[in-house]
Amino acid sequence: MLLNLPLSRCELDRAAHLRGDLAALAEMWQRAKIIELIDDQFRIKDESLDYVSPETEGDRFFLGLDKAGTPYFVAYRKGLVESTSDEFQSLRTIGKKLADLEIGAAVHALALAQWHESHQRCAKCGGATVTGMAGAIRKCSACSAEHHPRTDPAVIVLVKDESDRILLGRQKVWPEKRFSTFAGFVEPGESFESTVLREVAEECGGQVISMKYLGSQPWPFPASIMIAYEAVISNPETSKADGEEIEEIIWLDRELLKAKVASQELLLPPAISVARAMINSWYGPTARELVAKESWRDVGR
Repeated sequence: MLLNLPLSRCELDRAAHLRGDLAALAEMWQRAKIIELIDDQFRIKDESLDYVSPETEGDRFFLGLDKAGTPYFVAYRKGLVESTSDEFQSLRTIGKKLADLEIGAAVHALALAQWHESHQRCAKCGGATVTGMAGAIRKCSACSAEHHPRTDPAVIVLVKDESDRILLGRQKVWPEKRFSTFAGFVEPGESFESTVLREVAEECGGQVISMKYLGSQPWPFPASIMIAYEAVISNPETSKADGEEIEEIIWLDRELLKAKVASQELLLPPAISVARAMINSWYGPTARELVAKESWRDVGR
C-alpha cells in the first residue's frame, strides 16, 4: 500500500460461505467475540473494543473469522449513549488507536449497521425489508427482491504543482482555518480518473497533466470509500477557489506548512482521514511534527 491508511487495515476472513448456514451461525454466536454498537458508538475498554456476552440485545451481523477460527459478530441496536460516557466512543475517536483486526471489524460493523438502518424499505416496491444472510442482504417481504449493501465511491486528490508544492482548500462549512485536499463523489458512468480531472477543474480550476493512484480507504460516515490520487496541474498561477464549495485555497511548501500548523493559522484533517495520510506522505518522515488540533466537519477528508 502506498499510503498508511488507518481504516484500511483488516485481518478478518469474511467467510461468506457461512452466511447462509443458520446452524453454524447459531453455534458460532455462542463462542464469538461480539462487538456492541449502539447507533454509531462502540463499547470500548482501555482503548480497545470491549467484547460482550451472547445475551447482548441487538441485530446480529456476522463479520468473519480470525486466523484462529474465532468468529466475530456485531450486536447492533438504536439507543441513546450518554455523551460523557467513557464506555462508548465513535470510530472517528478510536479508529487510530485500534489494532488491525479490531479496526477492520469495527469499520465493517459500522458500515453494515448504517446500511441496514437506512434500507428498511424496498427500492422496487416500497415493501418492508428484513435482514438475511447474517446481515449480508435485506430481502423484501412483499416482492422478495434482495438488496445488497452499497458503497459510494469518492475520489480524493492531493493537488501539486511541478515544484512539488501542494494546494489545499477550505470549504465554507468547515471550521475556521481548516484546510484539506480536494474530493468529490464519482458520478454515474464516470471512471475514477475522469472524476479526478473533473473535480480538480471544478474546485480549483486546475488542469491535470499527470496523476498517480495512492490507495483507498473505507469511510463509513455513512457509506463511502475514498480512492486517493496525487495529481500535478500545469496552471498553479491561475488556480482559484470555485467560490461555491471551496471558498479559499493556499499553496504550501513544507516549510510554510510547518510554520502555519505550528502557529495554528492552519488546521489539518484528522489523523484517520485519507487527506491527512496524503499530506503526511508528501511531507516526509518527519510528518509527526505536524501536530495540530483536529476538527471533524468533513465528508471523508
